[in-house]
Amino acid sequence: MKVYSFPRGGLPYDDSSAPEKSQAVNAFLPAISVIQLGNWARKVFPVVSIGETVREGMLVARASGAGAANVHATVPGRIIRKVTWKDRDGINNDAFVIKMEGSFERLGKKDEIMIWNGLNGYDLQRIISDYGIVEMENSEMPLSDLISNARKENEKISLVVRCVFDDPWLVADYALCHDRIKAVIDGAAIVAKSCFKVANIVFAVSHKEKELGQLLISEAARLETPSTLIMTGSKYPQRNKRELELALRDYEKKEGVNLGSILILGPAVLVAAYDAVVHKKPILDRYVAVGGTAVKKPQILKVRIGTRISEVIEQCGGFIEPPERIVTGSPLSGREVMYLDEPVGKTCYAIVAMAKSQAAIHGLQNCINCGECRAVCPMGLDPQDIYKRIRMQEIEFAGTTGCHGCGCCKIVCPSALPLLETFMEKSGEDANV
Repeated sequence: MKVYSFPRGGLPYDDSSAPEKSQAVNAFLPAISVIQLGNWARKVFPVVSIGETVREGMLVARASGAGAANVHATVPGRIIRKVTWKDRDGINNDAFVIKMEGSFERLGKKDEIMIWNGLNGYDLQRIISDYGIVEMENSEMPLSDLISNARKENEKISLVVRCVFDDPWLVADYALCHDRIKAVIDGAAIVAKSCFKVANIVFAVSHKEKELGQLLISEAARLETPSTLIMTGSKYPQRNKRELELALRDYEKKEGVNLGSILILGPAVLVAAYDAVVHKKPILDRYVAVGGTAVKKPQILKVRIGTRISEVIEQCGGFIEPPERIVTGSPLSGREVMYLDEPVGKTCYAIVAMAKSQAAIHGLQNCINCGECRAVCPMGLDPQDIYKRIRMQEIEFAGTTGCHGCGCCKIVCPSALPLLETFMEKSGEDANV
């Protein structure tokens, strides 16, 4: 079995405070839901008002322009108020607060099934857009926009299904792949047909998950579009777009094939595309890995979008001790939570509540010039030098260094320097200049 990886840097990453691989448990339905409407970068316009009653899956805000996606109610109930809060980056977030009441139209009932094979690519894209399907990781780019961009390519396209588990906090996506493997496969076929130019579906799977790779490629044998299984490395940050593309181009070179342009999507967005087209429903739930050293019972939950983080943690037994820091996503590159009333959104694949000992890596100590950060940087940079020059204000634009924020340097630093935070903070300042 050949394994393809990026050529330098990176490191094995493990975290015993993450949940173990298991089936997801259904989270409690929230009595109060917080449905995010967007921020300054993604404009949406409400189509309902405070005091109105909404149904499960009902459109509550319409997207305006590229980068924005339609917003739907995830529970039935009444809109009791509109709230705004600022995240760690100072960006305003607006949301409707819905008090759950009335009956569910989808929960516990048999899903309707649409035969989608006879639809053309434009029809499929319109459905995906109508139901607000987005790339369910950091970018939250509307899938419809990604499809439009793919159509503009002048060469064939390989749709890459990214099942690369280089981070233990991706365990929710692993559970999703096993629980809904047919939806992952059919979702890939739907996106492939929408893009027109997809000539091959590539399943990029960590080599440690060979069994999952075989299940995916076996299930994909029934598709009209040819499929390929490529086993990648498991060293962090293999799943980053740059590192994954390096592995795929290495495969091209060694196997003598041409993948063309590459569109990379995770399993969660493919399942969401399938549900939109086949079952006519927006993103209502998200598989979320909940854990960290401050959480009593780490586990994988199937969480209704809009559930407040405090309620999710409560279902995991609450806190063992007061958390020093909470992030959504991986502790390496996730977004810091400022309020426990913040909701689970479409891109939230993990919630990590760190006790003081786990959060200590974010402390500020002195560099001991060990060189560990240089050895693991996949970009071949000198994080130690960049950090010192930023601190001494010798670098005007940190973004020009080439750092893409994987956080490998932060993991191995024995002095627990806030390397990644410093780089990203400087890059954010430069972006606002």
